[in-house]
Amino acid sequence: MKPFSVSTLPRIEFGRGLLSRLPEIICHYGRHLLLVTGHQSFPESSAWKALQILFRQHQIGWEHVRVSAEPSPHWVDNIVTQYSDRQFDVVLAIGGGSAIDAAKAIAGLLRLQHSVMDYLEGVGPERPYTGPTTPLIAVPTTAGTGSEATKNAVLSVHGKGGFKKSFRDEQLVAAYAIIDPDLLESCPREIIAANGMDALTQLMESYVSIKASPLSDALSISGLQAIREALPEWYDKGAVATEAQEKMAYAALLSGITLAQCGLGAVHGLASPLGAFYPVAHGVVCGTLVAASTDMNIRSMLAREPGNPALIKYAYLAELLCGRHFDNDESAWAALIDLLTDWTKHMKLPRLSHYGLGEKGLNEIITHSRGSSMKTNPIVLRDEELVSILMRRL
Repeated sequence: MKPFSVSTLPRIEFGRGLLSRLPEIICHYGRHLLLVTGHQSFPESSAWKALQILFRQHQIGWEHVRVSAEPSPHWVDNIVTQYSDRQFDVVLAIGGGSAIDAAKAIAGLLRLQHSVMDYLEGVGPERPYTGPTTPLIAVPTTAGTGSEATKNAVLSVHGKGGFKKSFRDEQLVAAYAIIDPDLLESCPREIIAANGMDALTQLMESYVSIKASPLSDALSISGLQAIREALPEWYDKGAVATEAQEKMAYAALLSGITLAQCGLGAVHGLASPLGAFYPVAHGVVCGTLVAASTDMNIRSMLAREPGNPALIKYAYLAELLCGRHFDNDESAWAALIDLLTDWTKHMKLPRLSHYGLGEKGLNEIITHSRGSSMKTNPIVLRDEELVSILMRRL
C-alpha cells in the first residue's frame, strides 16, 4: 500500500432539516454575519424566509451579497473593498458552487485587504497565502461541485484572454459543511443534469487519478454507487425523488472530498479553458465530455501503457455503474462508454458547438488545458488525442 495523506476537511453535518441548526452553529463564532448566496433561487425561497426569522430570534445581524454568475477576481475584490470596514464573525455561503467559491475567496481576504489576483494559480505573482481567514460555513443547494469540501475558490474571467483559475489554500476550507437535502427539491432538470454529471466525473477522475489512495478509492466507489442509483431517477422524477436527492447530495460531497485528496483528470483540464473562453457551464462541460474522455483514456493506455492499473479500475467502474458482471475487460470498457454516452443523451447535455466552439478554436483550448487537473490524469494525453475528445462533442 503506497503512502498517502489526507488534507483538511470541514466538519460535516448531513441530514434533512439541518438548515434550522445554522443559527446555533453561527453563534459559536459570533453574531455578525456576511451571507453569500446565488442571485435568485435561494433568496426567493421559503427556506430563506424561515431562516431570517431564526436569525432574528438569535439576534444575528447580516449583510447579504448575491452572486449572479461565476465569480470573477474583480467582483471578489469589489466585495472585499465594500466591506473592508466591517468586522464579520463568520461568512455563510448558501448556494451552488459559484456562491460557495465566491464566499471562500471573500472569507480568505476580508481580514487581509489584498487583491485575490495576488494568489491565483497561474496568474500574477502567486504570493503565498498566510491568512488569517474569516470562518466559513458552506451550505450547498445543488448536488455536483462538492465545493463545500474543497480548499479552492475557482474564479473566472470570460472571453478572449480570459481564464478560470483557483485561489487555493487549506485555510480556505470551510469550518462547517452543512448538507441538507431539503434544499435540493427545487432544482431544475438542467441543473440536476449538469451538476450530477459534474459529481460523476469528479468521482471517476479521482478514482483513476495517479494520486488515488485506498481511502479515496473507497469514497469514490461509495459516491459512484449512490449516483448509479440516484441520478437518472432524480432527473426523471424531480422534486418527488426525495431518496435520490439524498444520495446525490452525498455523492456530490464525496466528489469534493476525493478531488481535494487526489486531483482530477482530462475532463477538468479541458473544462478550465472551455469555461473561460466560451459561455458554457462547468457541469455541462463535464457531462458532454466524460464519455469521450473516458474512451480516449482507455484507448491511449491500451496503445502505450497496457499495464496501467487504471485499466482495471475502468473495468470495475463498468460493473459498478452498469450493475452487472462482464466476462472480459473489453466488454466492460465498451459498456461503460455506452452507459456514459446514454446518460449524456438522456439528460440532454448540449454539444460544445452550441456555445460557439468550432474547429478553429480547438488549438487554443488544448494550449490552455495543461493545468493541475491534467497532471493527475492516468495517462498523459497527446494534443491530437485531446483534439479528438473535443471533436467528438462539437
